[in-house]
Amino acid sequence: MIRTITAGLDGSPASLAAADWAAHEARLRDLPLRLVTAWEWQAPAFAPATGLGVPVPPSDLQRASAQHLLAQARSRVGDTRPGMWIDTDEVPGLPVPVLLKAAEEAELLVLGSRGLSRAGGYLLGSVSHAVLASCERPVVLVRASGYGEKEAPPKTSARKVSAVTGHRDVVLGVDLHKPNDAVIDFAFDAASRRAARLRIIHGWTLPPYYYGGALMPDLNDGMVKQVRSELSDILRPWQDTYPAVEVHAQATIGGAGRHLVDASYDAALVVVGRQNRRAAVGAHIGPVTQALLHHSVAPVAVISHD
Repeated sequence: MIRTITAGLDGSPASLAAADWAAHEARLRDLPLRLVTAWEWQAPAFAPATGLGVPVPPSDLQRASAQHLLAQARSRVGDTRPGMWIDTDEVPGLPVPVLLKAAEEAELLVLGSRGLSRAGGYLLGSVSHAVLASCERPVVLVRASGYGEKEAPPKTSARKVSAVTGHRDVVLGVDLHKPNDAVIDFAFDAASRRAARLRIIHGWTLPPYYYGGALMPDLNDGMVKQVRSELSDILRPWQDTYPAVEVHAQATIGGAGRHLVDASYDAALVVVGRQNRRAAVGAHIGPVTQALLHHSVAPVAVISHD
């Protein structure tokens, strides 16, 4: 079975942006594009409390609306990409289970985000969050107002945009304590397909007995060299596999989340991992990934792993 690049649509500007990003990725990977929407109507959670009742549209009207949405999206992404193989699917069911099922047959699933809000910059909607927390395939979250991969945001440094392809950097967050091959490979592959630079960020914390480099300069230098050496050792096999990818690796003191968010402002894509394990109150996403998802400007690829 040929896997697809699948985009989940709900009619929002963010989901249409996701369809555009998915179409671009499908072209890069030479894969079919699949556009999916769930058309089972669901009353808002607060509706029963009003006592007024909420009318449910007839199923034929729901399906017709879903078909219209898909036709518009197909026209939007296909008009500028002649010859692209595009499938559309309106699936009866609620969004989360429909999208999780669609992801099982996809190379990756692309979803829209609500973008940054005034109340703290939250990016994810409830459907995107629920799908991301349970999906075992790679998921990419795309903002409605994000910059294109060849469109430089204001104040973008020229060194972060390829002079050859115009693509901005791909950014990868690496955990030296738990590096994962699937996450690293996804980032190198994304950079390779775009002929873009790969910027790798590892955030590390000073041990509790450390009180500042000024007091213990030898210890400071030794720790920095050790972290850089470990990072270099982890990346070496991937640099051998992808020799054409220019790599800029940095080990920064402090939480990785803040550094990845900062890097997202002039990145084409930010790649992070999510470990497949359950938390006390649901699926586990992880604090670094959670912070990035809530505040990133660039699309975010979350790669689940064991």
